[in-house]
Amino acid sequence: MSPLISRRRALGALSAMAGLLPVLPARAIARVTVAVGGRSAYAFRHLPLTLAAELGFFRLEGLYITWLEFASDALALQAVQDGLADMGAVGYEATLRPLEGRPAVRSVVLQGRAPQLALGVSARALPHYRSMDDLRRRKIGICEFGSLSHALARMALAQAGLRADEVAFVAVGDGARALSALRSGQVHALSHADPVMARLEQKGEVRVISDARNLAGAQALFGGQMPGGCLVVAPQFLQRQPGDVQALVNGVVHALKWLQTAAPADIVRAVPAEDLMGDRGLYLAALARVREAISPDGLMPDGGPETALRALASLDPGIAARRLDLARTYTQEFARKAKQKFSA
Repeated sequence: MSPLISRRRALGALSAMAGLLPVLPARAIARVTVAVGGRSAYAFRHLPLTLAAELGFFRLEGLYITWLEFASDALALQAVQDGLADMGAVGYEATLRPLEGRPAVRSVVLQGRAPQLALGVSARALPHYRSMDDLRRRKIGICEFGSLSHALARMALAQAGLRADEVAFVAVGDGARALSALRSGQVHALSHADPVMARLEQKGEVRVISDARNLAGAQALFGGQMPGGCLVVAPQFLQRQPGDVQALVNGVVHALKWLQTAAPADIVRAVPAEDLMGDRGLYLAALARVREAISPDGLMPDGGPETALRALASLDPGIAARRLDLARTYTQEFARKAKQKFSA
């Protein structure tokens, strides 16, 4: 087993809910391995996937899933491209950065329709913050270089007339390390996701100055509909086992539909205890803020790939110069079939 894997869990067919679910469909049980990028740092981005497992929706599709959890999207994506995992749960932007010598991947179902990220300044380091100008010669924490949190910070600075070289970016990684970096003064501002930002806001440790956790904020910052988390698959697996891909997409879209009417208390009861951040009230407040950013049906929004490409091009102009065929980075086929299945 690769040392890069932080944790390995098996959920789905043998979950604790097995006795509460209907008899499995005629389709034989299939085993699928899914690599999840940054689950602890992006708990809400992966919420539909988590609920599909916890509520037994994958079992209903005849799937037994092994989860491989990685510290970042880049490592999860590498696991898919190297054949260690069949599918990956990452940000859509990962499909726009194919690695040299490795197969490209395609998004088959969207979990979120906004990146669920925010940029905030440290209340301790910048107690008298007035404008983006105050960030000059300061350090801004980001999840990782080349990530969407990096792009968000750069685009927010650019809208305020600041150049990227007027600040210093620091990769702070996942939730615990990001919290420590801000609290210790290693960085003066932070571009990250909930639950990190929610916890810092609750304690008055950050002041959010650019918020892409909701649709309006994301559109204002990125200039269009910005796809968030998705499930990706390498072309070989897609061609070899389309039935398994469809079954997994069905489970996610089933969860997305469930989320449309689920009460907050229902969601809290369904998610694993560790996802509640040790504070039920904080979790509910964060959930309320990001809930509209969750995809209603798993479909890619119009113009979404183009918006994501512009965001990444702000970090690396070479991405746009490669003239990517965006139509090959995603497919709507499986999400459409799943949406039709659960439309009643």
